[in-house]
Amino acid sequence: MPPLSSRVSKVLANYRFWLVVALFALGVILHYPQQILGTDSSSLLSSLGLTRHAVERVFLLLPISYVGLVFGLKAGLVSLVVALAIMLPRAIWISSSPPDAIFESAGIIIIGGLVNLWFHFHRRDIARRRSAEAMLTKIIDGSSIPAFVLNKQHVVTHWNTALEALSAIKKGVIIGRDEQWRAFYPEKRPVMADLIVDGVTPTKIAAHYGDKYKKSELIKGAYEAEDWFPALGGEGRWLHFTASPIRNDLGQVIGAIETLEDVTERKNAERNLRRYLREITRAQEEERKRIARELHDDTAQDLVILLRQVDQLMLAADNLSPQNTELMEQLRKQTSKIMDGVHRFSQDLRPSVLDDLGLLPALEWLAADLTEHFGIAVEMKVKGSVRRFSPETELVVFRIAQEALRNVWKHSGATKARVTLKFGGDKAVLTVEDEGKGFKMPERMDDLTVAGKLGLTGMRERAQLIGGKLSLQSEPGKGTTVTLEFPLWANLWLWS
Repeated sequence: MPPLSSRVSKVLANYRFWLVVALFALGVILHYPQQILGTDSSSLLSSLGLTRHAVERVFLLLPISYVGLVFGLKAGLVSLVVALAIMLPRAIWISSSPPDAIFESAGIIIIGGLVNLWFHFHRRDIARRRSAEAMLTKIIDGSSIPAFVLNKQHVVTHWNTALEALSAIKKGVIIGRDEQWRAFYPEKRPVMADLIVDGVTPTKIAAHYGDKYKKSELIKGAYEAEDWFPALGGEGRWLHFTASPIRNDLGQVIGAIETLEDVTERKNAERNLRRYLREITRAQEEERKRIARELHDDTAQDLVILLRQVDQLMLAADNLSPQNTELMEQLRKQTSKIMDGVHRFSQDLRPSVLDDLGLLPALEWLAADLTEHFGIAVEMKVKGSVRRFSPETELVVFRIAQEALRNVWKHSGATKARVTLKFGGDKAVLTVEDEGKGFKMPERMDDLTVAGKLGLTGMRERAQLIGGKLSLQSEPGKGTTVTLEFPLWANLWLWS
């Protein structure tokens, strides 16, 4: 702390101090004109018809308030003492009504004190806000995550170094302006943070981001989304961005912060994975098709020849003993059973009805086969205007329905099931429902693999190949519903 003499010199060199001195001196003259100026009247304002001294006392609020505003609370308390020292002698010894004068003087001191307290707390709030802003600036600028902040007027207040590198826009160019859109879009439009500041509804957010957004699971009032920005980085970038509201102590939104993450590498990896899955699926289906053809053309035909030979042997051998005749009959039945099994296995691998007639007849065959061989009554419904899909898409949808129905007879214990295919304006929905025992759903679909539900995981991966979405609902004792939504224009080759 500097010495007292230095502080006193600094105060005396401040013109504001002398302005306060002048105001208090004027207050003294207004209170004691007879004693100082030798006037006949006890008030310089008597010519205006003002005989009371209230105006002179109110005048002292001016230097009291000014001191509190400029020099702070401690100096303001000193100014209250000075004002009281000016008012009390007149109120006690000169005023014609001392009680009223003392009461008015006390009122001036109280009002002046309240004004000083208001300035003090207001100044403290400002200091707190500036400190918070400085801390926010340090946090944002020191973060490796690209981020920016908007105020209530949609003006950029923070634009960190990481975002400078991502957007190639310097903070000196963008801070203080409402041009945050320039980093992401070729023409002006609201970014996610703008929508958060305006407190818009999810419907309006969907108008700008479609089905690419969702509510944040961690932050109340925040939204996140993923989108492709072709103008970023020369070749474009995939960004995952989250916009969160900034609230004051009253809970009012006073701004928004938006953080961004470059997920281009992850998206490329997902695309490569989809290509890999597509190639695996294609190879798997080709192998299924080859094996089914060989079973039909070779194994099944050999079994037919064997069955005929057994029949011929039974007809030609009249002298067979009853025991051998029974043995040959059992051989014939066993061969017929094996032939039926090979035929069913061949159909499961690649039903010819799917290639020859399309998806709907194949689903109907699948439902009838489940009813015939496993005693599960399967109801088939078709809604909307029926149309065909590409062969690859029909194959994917058929495999998902096949796996869902296989789970019905293997795991559900149900005696009834329902398959519904609904055609809409731009998408189709396949639903497979049962009323079986159901199971407890994991918290996330990604946990299905950990839980050993590999068939469901494979169904989900197949759905992604055609741009579809697989959802699953199940509760113990309440059955299971598998729903596949996929676009009408879905094509396996497009999702490479």
